[in-house]
Amino acid sequence: MSYTFEPNQMYRMPTHFGPATGPRRGPDGRKFLCEDNPKSTSIRVSFLSNAKQLDALLPPGFTLHGDPVVTVSATYMKEIEWLAGRGYNVLGVTIPARFNGQNDQVVGPFLTVLWENLADPIITGREELGFSKIYCELPEIRISGNSASSSASWLGFNFLDINVNNLKDRTEPAAGGPVDGQLHYKYMPRTGKWGTSDIEYAVITPAEGSNARVLEDRVGNGSLDWNPARWEDLPTFYQVVNALADLEVKEFVSGGLTRSIGGKDLSDQRILS
Repeated sequence: MSYTFEPNQMYRMPTHFGPATGPRRGPDGRKFLCEDNPKSTSIRVSFLSNAKQLDALLPPGFTLHGDPVVTVSATYMKEIEWLAGRGYNVLGVTIPARFNGQNDQVVGPFLTVLWENLADPIITGREELGFSKIYCELPEIRISGNSASSSASWLGFNFLDINVNNLKDRTEPAAGGPVDGQLHYKYMPRTGKWGTSDIEYAVITPAEGSNARVLEDRVGNGSLDWNPARWEDLPTFYQVVNALADLEVKEFVSGGLTRSIGGKDLSDQRILS
């Protein structure tokens, strides 16, 4: 007799062994409060770009919101409870956007891509949340005096260097208006019917509800260096890197380094309509 799915339980493939554990379901179904973890260090660089180029990266229902500023951020996380004390690193690229739906009108940074260096958060984040996650190698952020840097590579091909210099403590509030949350577009292909989707919709990570506390916030001068790739260099995402490398950089507008502790399990992620 085949197994049956338990109601109100969280499953992902392979489903044959029962409900799955992960960021939003621990052993025995318990939740993770994310109060004293993860411990995160992030560097970020923002630059003013070309509005027409950014518009072309937005999926249906989205429009550019405000100045065409691209933000690239790399984060090193450790002591993560749902990974039993282990950690991983991420690299994300966002642009300011508005979603105009029949029931929802929201603004926030639209996550075009999020690289991570561990399969577990990639799988759970793509399937459960709708984050546009893919894999790459991300070393720990290097910090020396008033400078910080990081890089990203795939099987030996380095495709990005990110640097922030002349760091100093922030003395003024961060620029920018209020946002409703981080915006995403979830897409899963339909097996055997390539070019069509099983599911396809916008989602939001609400801005509120996080236990994150900023321990240090420094600002400085940022710069980026993308390395355009051939198919032979990055067989599964060379087009992503090349599209980002092609973005016009009118000027670098900010850079920064942040240390924080805490967060949330993202179980408040919801579909936009």
